[in-house]
Amino acid sequence: MATIARILILAGVILIGLPYALVGIGMAMGTMGINDLFQMTQTIVIGVLIGGLYALIGIGMTLIMGVMGIINLAHGQILMTSMYVTFVSFKYLGLDPYVSILITMPSLFLVALFIGRYLLDPLIGRESILPENQVLMTVGIGLCLTEIMRFIFTSNYQSVRTSYANKAYYIGSVSFNYPLTIAFFIALMLTVGLFLFLMKTDIGRAIRATAQDKEAATLMGIPQRKITFSTYALGSALDAAAGSLLLPVYYLFPDLGGPFTLKAFVITILGGLGSTVGAILGGLTLGVYESLGATFISMGYKDAVGMVIFLLVLTFMPGGLKRVTKI
Repeated sequence: MATIARILILAGVILIGLPYALVGIGMAMGTMGINDLFQMTQTIVIGVLIGGLYALIGIGMTLIMGVMGIINLAHGQILMTSMYVTFVSFKYLGLDPYVSILITMPSLFLVALFIGRYLLDPLIGRESILPENQVLMTVGIGLCLTEIMRFIFTSNYQSVRTSYANKAYYIGSVSFNYPLTIAFFIALMLTVGLFLFLMKTDIGRAIRATAQDKEAATLMGIPQRKITFSTYALGSALDAAAGSLLLPVYYLFPDLGGPFTLKAFVITILGGLGSTVGAILGGLTLGVYESLGATFISMGYKDAVGMVIFLLVLTFMPGGLKRVTKI
């Protein structure tokens, strides 16, 4: 209970306390008014909803990094591929983007299982192969996925138009975007499902054991190699789910993967390497501060604000939020 309380307090301070403290200072100095307070609330709501999707992306990379010990620089490209599968399902099969999760998660799981088994597994744990070469392999996988999508769909921007795209509901004067709210709660359910899977199932315990100590896990009879590339597939399936959830609110093009790989890496570092709880807080933090930057500075500086937060965490809290959450 103490750990949960600590996490909730930390989330409240970072996501809500600090932004409102800045508004309070501005109001005291006479540079901000009550309208800025309402605008801050609306901005934080949007940031939290986006951050929930970012957290799902970050959890996928954290799982892969924790078990495989490499940075998956094809993470964003897998998400982009999932978005194209969702786009095709919507355009040609008439499936709602959120329903298409039932297609994208298993299909990208199988693709990632193939990649992990036949492209990454031969490079992992080989003393003659440098870790940098393993990372370069993921770069090559990402480039291949990007160019395959470009060949099939060209570089034109694509999007889906759902009946609820412009809908919103209100609590007081604060509006909640309908697609983002649905996506947030689906992401929340997937995250809870992942935690139950990791905590309650034999495979989940094997993944956690492998992440903590590969040699000890092998001595205990855990098939380390199978767990390793299966975890890559599981992290990619979560990534695929995030892609389906993002498509109703994002434009789609082949080079979209690069920026999302960067976001996933930033979230992983913010949360602390190997910490799934940290990845959740990291995703929410990135979403809120990107939203704040877009609203109060400029839309063009949205990503720059996220990078500033990233650099501040690296400078003053090198272990990420994991140092505070302890898990």
